[in-house]
Amino acid sequence: MRVGIARERREGERRVAATPETVRQLVGLGLEVLVEHGAGEASGHPDAAYEEAGAAIEEVLELGDLDVLLHVRPLDPATPPRLRRGAITIGLASPSTELPTVRALADAGVTAFALELVPRISRAQSMDALTSQALVAGYRCVLEAAMRLPRFFPLYMTAAGTIPPARVLVLGAGVAGLQAIGTAKRLGARVSANDVRAASADEVQSLGGTFINLDLDAADASGGYAKELGADRAARQRQLLAPHVADADVLITTAAIPGRPAPLLVTADMVRAMRPGSVVVDLAAESGGNVEGSVAGSDVAVPTADGGGTVTVVGMKDAASTMPADASRLYAKNVANLLALMTHDGSVEPDFGDVVVMDACLTHDGEVRHPATAEALATDAQEGAR
Repeated sequence: MRVGIARERREGERRVAATPETVRQLVGLGLEVLVEHGAGEASGHPDAAYEEAGAAIEEVLELGDLDVLLHVRPLDPATPPRLRRGAITIGLASPSTELPTVRALADAGVTAFALELVPRISRAQSMDALTSQALVAGYRCVLEAAMRLPRFFPLYMTAAGTIPPARVLVLGAGVAGLQAIGTAKRLGARVSANDVRAASADEVQSLGGTFINLDLDAADASGGYAKELGADRAARQRQLLAPHVADADVLITTAAIPGRPAPLLVTADMVRAMRPGSVVVDLAAESGGNVEGSVAGSDVAVPTADGGGTVTVVGMKDAASTMPADASRLYAKNVANLLALMTHDGSVEPDFGDVVVMDACLTHDGEVRHPATAEALATDAQEGAR
């Protein structure tokens, strides 16, 4: 069976869905691997490395000849009709925000697997791309903040005086948040954090951070995610967080709810109450933002309330793509492990009796298999008919 790895075409995307290491894994499974020319260059993998691993290099992939297409970013709606009926795709799909592509996948009879839908169970950890890419993003957030903050992160005691450590506040202690906490601690900052999930306090403290207890009831959802708060409780959370935000030199927000806009954690007034020179990094800027006024891919200077200067609000965009070598290394293994689960004797045959395969399937045989996405498509169709 022919497996294709396309060169990513979305602006800013530098990752690749397969590395020479995973190509060897796929070839070892009896699959024929075709890599589009230049697919891995941005992540440090030249065509020659893929050829050495057993892949064939194609100037342009003929999508209609492929049995399986591996990708990073969601496909363009024009891509599914070019695939043969029954072809398989594996990659990130962002189904809640890419409804036209989901509809095109179903209409084309493509069996699409969305890595966002891989269940968070122990057996599927090696296929969990959200976790692997959040690891990269959390690390990168701290580096972006450190480069913009006009002072040191660590404590320095010198003959000229003592420089106190920077105070870093992390909101959201999932995978990205915990990585941000660990990275900021390694850089010498004094780190505190908050999350609405019950288990987060112990996780934050295990990394040397100080957990901020707001005395609010825990809000755990399935799969280790946080549950969306009601309007009154969200407002109370922001009120209780306000003094901690004002006291921080660096604020990093990482809160996300799968399939929904990011929750608003920090208002514009809270940002204005910070000290001049402070830095805010909003990892959730692409999905609506945790910080009011953040713009994905841009730095916004917000005047402080005291008129003494500005606060820099950094809206992260393509965070994992800023470190394409290691992000691709992790992502490609997630993709290859899911494909390996469905491969038997050189043939890719999804077993929909397997919970991992069943849950990760977005479309199959002309139908949208993910209930929430199917409901969103139906709602979209009804609104379009009005």
